[in-house]
Amino acid sequence: MKLLYLPMLIMVYLVPTAPPADPIDNIANLIRLGNAHELSKFFAPSVEITIMDQEDVYSKVQAELILDKFFSQNKPRSVKMLHKVNSNPNYRFGVLILISDKGTYRIAYTLKEADKNLMLIELRIEKGK
Repeated sequence: MKLLYLPMLIMVYLVPTAPPADPIDNIANLIRLGNAHELSKFFAPSVEITIMDQEDVYSKVQAELILDKFFSQNKPRSVKMLHKVNSNPNYRFGVLILISDKGTYRIAYTLKEADKNLMLIELRIEKGK
């Protein structure tokens, strides 16, 4: 009877566990969905946002409103990961190409560790070439 459970026990130990989700990919997915509310959960208390030529530092709430307005004016259709830096556990960087109903945009964002969590500290949205 004990040998009956042995193969199942071995399978439990051999099945690889899923690695934790990469914050860079999570943010890319939220941008693809145009979900500013969920994206704001990654924001640091103050976030530097640049949209086209407008650059400023905003609080979490202000940043969410600005991104919500951008996503409502530019409905995302697809996102392509162009570049990702995730080799440093304290600093992450991602560059996306966002195709929306109004055009193509290049989005670059930076995450930095604070209080043992990676927080989005900078987001740049530029017109795509």
